[in-house]
Amino acid sequence: MSPTRSASRLASFAHAFAGLAHVLRTQRNAWIHAVASLSVILLAAWLHLPGIEWALLVLAMAIVWMAEFINSALEATVDLASPQAHPLARLGKDVGAAAVLIAAAAAAVIGLLILGPPLAQRLLDA
Repeated sequence: MSPTRSASRLASFAHAFAGLAHVLRTQRNAWIHAVASLSVILLAAWLHLPGIEWALLVLAMAIVWMAEFINSALEATVDLASPQAHPLARLGKDVGAAAVLIAAAAAAVIGLLILGPPLAQRLLDA
């Protein structure tokens, strides 16, 4: 790979990490997602879940994070395009927030379906 391509690829990663840092720094809900993700990871490890169940949990968490990041990008773009209040700007932001809500609700159901039975069993055996 040429040095120019390598530098370009590294710059792409730098931009992605800057976006990650921005969302974590500015979006309160990202911290809620972080706490939820860490809790799920710790609980899944404690329950010694099999690989396929880990994969489903990771996929569910990734979808929530992706929705949060896309919503943050949408909000920034709407703010740039419509700095003054406008009903369509509000609608765009509300729909983006709804996408995050749907992803989080689906992830919560997946988490309950996967973590619930082995957690109940572990607690009953204790």
